[in-house]
Amino acid sequence: MATKAQPNRTYAASQQDVARPRARRRVACSFPHWVWPPMSLALALLLWAAVVRLGQYPEYLVPSPVRVAERFVTAIGDGTWWRHTRVTLLESLLGFGLGFGVAVPLGWALARSRPLERALSPYLAASQSMPVIAIAPLVVLWFGYGLFPKVLICALVVFFPILVNTLVGIRNVPRDLLEVAQVFGANRWQMLRLVELPLALPVLLGGVRLGLTLSITGAVVAEFIGADVGLGALLNISRGMFDTPLTFVALVTLMAIASLLYGAATALDNRIER
Repeated sequence: MATKAQPNRTYAASQQDVARPRARRRVACSFPHWVWPPMSLALALLLWAAVVRLGQYPEYLVPSPVRVAERFVTAIGDGTWWRHTRVTLLESLLGFGLGFGVAVPLGWALARSRPLERALSPYLAASQSMPVIAIAPLVVLWFGYGLFPKVLICALVVFFPILVNTLVGIRNVPRDLLEVAQVFGANRWQMLRLVELPLALPVLLGGVRLGLTLSITGAVVAEFIGADVGLGALLNISRGMFDTPLTFVALVTLMAIASLLYGAATALDNRIER
């Protein structure tokens, strides 16, 4: 009897060991997906506050989250935050639109023409070896300090990722479907609108998500070179004034804008997939 009871107890213990991870997974999955970002943000803020408090860092070196929040409220109240934020947001959106408008048609043309791809691809790939921070002074020198050079720099940053995603998406469209569309008498425009773009859209939207976030980087780089307004200019101003809390305000704003644009593109992707 003892020998029979021992295997039963062993089997029961093993079943309990298997059930515990399942229960933990059920508890983890019971939380809505939107809960995790605020929880991770709260944890990061607590860790930040603990590091500042325990390290006793001065404000000009690492300000506390409370001090940054107070400076944020002050910047909103006196209009500084919105005056700089709206300029960066406008530059990034216009630059993204320009880069998207050039990259998508060119990516489609490269995907459908092997000779054109062989002629242009080496130069397009080589152009990515030049850092934007090195090109930006030339763009400002050629086009001045107005809005257009900043938009152009943003477009240069977002151009290549969208181009590559368009090229890959169009090229991955099954050739059988294109041949079927041709059999049914579809012209080039109908094939593009009804076959190629719908099937390439998931890959293209991946490039859109990346391009939207990179457009913020392009705007800041352009403002670093020559601007008196914008979040990049605000970073320069706050650094010159040793106003580190204001620097953190600008950085947090840039991250928030990039997250919102990425989230909007992801929501659009999810809506289309449904």
